[in-house]
Amino acid sequence: MPMEPFFVAHGIEASYGRLQVLWGVDLELREGESAVLLGSNGAGKTTLLKALLGLRPVLQGEILLAGQHMEHLRTDLRVQRGIHYMTELGVFPNLSVDENLQVGGLGLHHHDLRQRIGNLYETFPDLGRLHGAPAASLSGGQRKMLGVAKAIVVPPRLLLMDEPSAGLSPRYVSEVVATLRGLHEDGITMLIAEQNVKFLEIADRAYVLDGGRISFAGSVVELEANDAVRQAYFGVGGH
Repeated sequence: MPMEPFFVAHGIEASYGRLQVLWGVDLELREGESAVLLGSNGAGKTTLLKALLGLRPVLQGEILLAGQHMEHLRTDLRVQRGIHYMTELGVFPNLSVDENLQVGGLGLHHHDLRQRIGNLYETFPDLGRLHGAPAASLSGGQRKMLGVAKAIVVPPRLLLMDEPSAGLSPRYVSEVVATLRGLHEDGITMLIAEQNVKFLEIADRAYVLDGGRISFAGSVVELEANDAVRQAYFGVGGH
């Protein structure tokens, strides 16, 4: 029998004031899957992620994690249940690397927090070497690594990521993709909002958000075979 979806968003609608931004958005993930949500600037990607975490009110729709309804819970309760969110910036620039990770681990017992941070420094050796440096002094790639690490100090059940490639050179984008590939191999369920198709390398499924509506949902292979999507995101037309 096929596995039941681990995470489901059904019929999500959201607005900013009188301006409706999302219209009946549906998506789902099985446990351990990685999905990329493609969309141009203004498509509604950030609004959707914020709605899933409770940072934007949902006009209507359902949000379920492991069969539990989330749509009426406060943001802090969704976080406690395992939905973590990495913003486009991802870090507190004026705090040190270590302080950022401590913020990410709020709620953990001190001994568990130090052990977890130590493990993350083994995973991200650059961060270990720079543990006392302010986040603002890091390279773009290192800041993204810190943002990822901060989001997983407490292991998430679902990791939402907003434009992890933003502001990065192709070299650093490749580093971030490699980092996320490791998280995927560790079984972390991820929804990555992006414009950069390189993140499809680590995706099990893909969605395209266009004008606040899902215009494509399917496997990466199906997406790459879709002429309209190929032209819009890969710069390649149909045969």
